[in-house]
Amino acid sequence: MGSAVDWLRTTTPGLLVLCGLAIAVLLVAIIRVKLEPFIALLLTGLALALAAGLPVEKIVGTALKSGDSLLETGFGSILGHIAVIIGLGTVLGAILERSGGADVLTERLLTLFGPKGAPVAMGLVGLIFGIPVFFDIGIFVLAPLIYVAAKRGGRSLVLYALPMVAGLSMTHAFLPPHPGPVALGGLLGVSLGWLILMGLVCGLPGFVAAGIVWGSFIGKRVQVEVPEEFLVRPEPVEDVAAERKPPSAALIGVIIAIPLVLILGATFGTQLLHKGSRPLQVLTFLGTPAVALLIAVLVAFYVLGVRRGSSVAELNALTADSLRPVGMLLLVVGAGAFFGKVISATGIGDALAHTMSEAGLPVIVLAYLISCGLRIAQGSATVAIVTTGGIVAPLLPGHDYSQVSLALIAMAIAAGSIILSHVNDGGFWIISKFFNMTVKQTLMTWSVLETILSVVSFAVAAVLFAVVS
Repeated sequence: MGSAVDWLRTTTPGLLVLCGLAIAVLLVAIIRVKLEPFIALLLTGLALALAAGLPVEKIVGTALKSGDSLLETGFGSILGHIAVIIGLGTVLGAILERSGGADVLTERLLTLFGPKGAPVAMGLVGLIFGIPVFFDIGIFVLAPLIYVAAKRGGRSLVLYALPMVAGLSMTHAFLPPHPGPVALGGLLGVSLGWLILMGLVCGLPGFVAAGIVWGSFIGKRVQVEVPEEFLVRPEPVEDVAAERKPPSAALIGVIIAIPLVLILGATFGTQLLHKGSRPLQVLTFLGTPAVALLIAVLVAFYVLGVRRGSSVAELNALTADSLRPVGMLLLVVGAGAFFGKVISATGIGDALAHTMSEAGLPVIVLAYLISCGLRIAQGSATVAIVTTGGIVAPLLPGHDYSQVSLALIAMAIAAGSIILSHVNDGGFWIISKFFNMTVKQTLMTWSVLETILSVVSFAVAAVLFAVVS
């Protein structure tokens, strides 16, 4: 018995077996037992640490001192990086949604593209509005606009819906301030500026292939009518904002662009300006993600709130309401980071790196495959991202990867996390319900779309990684 335990804890094959068992336990806990991913990740991380023989003091600390424990450093290191960013991004998305920004963008783009270009217009709406808004919120807000566009155009609902959901999915997977990319920035040590750049470079081709090309192809072959009851929008609650003149599309675009431009300005500034110079210090301060998002939120509060008659109390209530769903999300990310810390501390990361080196498998391919496997098995993109990030992070030190290379590895993980959405994914049922599709139709349209988006985006990331590494 002792020799078997020693083999598991001290040999490369044994450590890999431990890692495989831990992932299996994690999947069983989420899929079969239906545990919350936060609880499942925390439980699995603790079990793996104990099974690998780590001292209790290292795992959870002592009664007198716990600050250096894996539990606290795992949660603290990542939450200190992402909590403010995700919180501010959520608030920004909420005020843009409440102001009627989605309606304004949709009408403007439909006017520009005309009836024939309406599907492309809806794709751009999803792409633009998806930057500050969570995927499911984007569906809830934009679905009624899709119904109207499809009814006007007289064609299948699928033709209009798929480009839009492709845009929402692409931004949710690849672009900050969404939780997955932000978490990967903290786990892999890559700046959000490079994540934005590589997210656009890798994600946009996937969006075009999945949303525009595939959406147009399958939308003409899967006929889904818009039920009349879908066109009846619920009566608005008593809200003074509903009677106000909506903001302009240009204003909405500027507000969405503010944090992206500031963050990218800091990223390019480090490449173009002298270290320590005053302009670089200004750009670095303004382009810090938390500061950039705070500026965007304050601008939105004023031009979309105060200037249009909203009180501070109303804005505070909106902020509180928008932040309520964020708590569990942050706990999942923190538990995933703890799981990754355990993998590093047990030596599993080194064992994976050694095995990967012997097999000649590039780290970006391994990252993608692990993320794909976790996504297909348990359905949650966030769980796939944070778990894969924790597994891959220990493989990176010592290879002198540039920020671009790290960002591309992050994109590979993000791409894997959205592949083959099916019946174990909540997003699958949201798409099915809101766009009046059967399970078979949803598999034929949405599941294939997510797979195309994943594969094309990963292919771009892999090619670029081969060039820059």
